[in-house]
Amino acid sequence: MTRRLLNVFFVIFMGFFAPAALAQQSTWVQIESHPTLAEAQDRARAYETLVPDLNGFAAPSGWYSLALGPFDAATAQTTLRQLRANGLIPRDSFIADGRGFGAQFWPEGGRNDSQQAQVATPSPTAPAIAPPGSPSPSDETVAEARASERLLTRPQREDLQTALQWFGFYTAAIDGAFGPGTRRSMQLWQDDQGQEPTGILTTAQRSQLLEQYAAALATLGLEVLRDDIAGVQIEAPLGLVQFDRYEAPFAHYEARDDSGVRMILISQAGDRGTVSGLYDILQTLDVVPPNGPRSKGRDGFILRGEGPALTSETHVRLRNGHVHGFMLIWPPEQAETIARVLPKMEASLRSIGPAMDPAQGYDATRQDVDLVSGLDVRRPLKSRSGFFVDAAGRVLTSAEMANGCGRLTINQQHPAEVIFADDTIALLAPQERLAPVAVAAFARTPGRLRSSVSVAGFPYEGILGAASLTFGTLEDLRGLTGDEALLRLSMVAQPGDTGGPVFDETGAVTGVLLADTSATRTLPQDVAFARKAGDITVTLLSQGVSPAISSATEALAPQDLTTRAADMTVLVSCWEQ
Repeated sequence: MTRRLLNVFFVIFMGFFAPAALAQQSTWVQIESHPTLAEAQDRARAYETLVPDLNGFAAPSGWYSLALGPFDAATAQTTLRQLRANGLIPRDSFIADGRGFGAQFWPEGGRNDSQQAQVATPSPTAPAIAPPGSPSPSDETVAEARASERLLTRPQREDLQTALQWFGFYTAAIDGAFGPGTRRSMQLWQDDQGQEPTGILTTAQRSQLLEQYAAALATLGLEVLRDDIAGVQIEAPLGLVQFDRYEAPFAHYEARDDSGVRMILISQAGDRGTVSGLYDILQTLDVVPPNGPRSKGRDGFILRGEGPALTSETHVRLRNGHVHGFMLIWPPEQAETIARVLPKMEASLRSIGPAMDPAQGYDATRQDVDLVSGLDVRRPLKSRSGFFVDAAGRVLTSAEMANGCGRLTINQQHPAEVIFADDTIALLAPQERLAPVAVAAFARTPGRLRSSVSVAGFPYEGILGAASLTFGTLEDLRGLTGDEALLRLSMVAQPGDTGGPVFDETGAVTGVLLADTSATRTLPQDVAFARKAGDITVTLLSQGVSPAISSATEALAPQDLTTRAADMTVLVSCWEQ
């Protein structure tokens, strides 16, 4: 149960006490004591978002105590039992009468408004929330509403701002100050409820607003979730999700009651390199659509993926060697609800222990190259090969990549667009500037018949991760029908090799491997075709690309050819969106 929801309950409960009873409140729930002020202040900051009416006092003994209150005796006992049961305060917390408390050091900046309420002489006509038998709310004038408003503690005022913010009427900071922004939000809420927009909520209107907020939180089941295995604590919508399993570094929470919402807690030991690696890996998953804003710093990132069927948002932070965070996934119909939940999740996220054990949830039977800790990897419709043709990172590939793709990528990370295509080849430009390690140097001549050639490509469409060489021979300087723009090769190439550079023995590019587009004949398995380098260079020049021309005359050693091929050959992928 969250601090805010607890405060809602406390406000409603306390409102049933008459002013005389309020003045008699002198019982506290003492939760901790510390030998130094710094320690006590640190613990107060940690508790501030979890429990209501938090105060800190310096005792004459030199210790610094944290206590909740003040309450009447019965409310103090109820509060102690409830917070203990929810694990929000230590088991050894106890009831105190406050006589040993000295100067107040918390909240920072002055005495807590709840303490002021204990010693003040409240107006007998303006309790914070109407007690039983009070006049009808409609009889309360603006002056009376303002008078009753003055009795609100700071946490109670913050709760009203929080409720107004939840329903979209208030957008500023939660500070307990009823300035012009808060007054305007009150007017908007009153108008939405069909009531006179005075900008000052009556006693009954405050109760109505808080009851609406409490009902909304109850529906979502928004409460503090402490996952000790993940070492993460967060305010989570447990009315929408439920725990399913661990698969390190993730704790999976699946949809509850067909809500369509999923939550994943993230936890692993690591450093800034771990953060960067996680940022890259998550963007390959089905649950992180490629469109959406992303921001990344050295110690964390926010990753939002927006698609027609689902949206996800991921928050990751690095603290003291613990990379922790969460991902929330939701369908379009839950967008309005999630927009209210996300800020609470982000604000409440914290590391509470060691990172998840890397072996947690390991199941040998569930291993799959298409899964990352139980999450599906997003796969392209198809992948082919290509190669850099200039220092700006432009890529030459097969023409089949120019049609039917919602999105193209280079090496699955860099978006690209088609800037030229004909019936056999296509030229791509990256949407962000790339710095190729190597670019193609084209051969001056087609080559010598029966000489060795090789094609660099991704025969298994990226499964192996790096380009490889397939070797063959140059069989003819023309196509089967005498096409002078083609070379005929003898090699067993795979569809994934299509678009890759064909090298002669010196490492010069003599052509680009083409797809088999024949629909009327079946060729032997070892027959392949390439578009000649001379024809390609003419085309590139027409598109504003100045191709490099090789001057090499000596054969390259196999290892040097492999290195050159790997440096200039890229995986070109076609995605549905």
